[in-house]
Amino acid sequence: GGALLYKQIPDIPAIIGMGLIISGVVVIYVFSKTVSH
Repeated sequence: GGALLYKQIPDIPAIIGMGLIISGVVVIYVFSKTVSH
């Protein structure tokens, strides 16, 4: 199906974009925890 095809052909820009978004969320989360603590 689509999921298998997606796994076989990784979308590099999408992976980089998700990585940047996740990194940003993690940084904001850690920063907020540090400030509130």
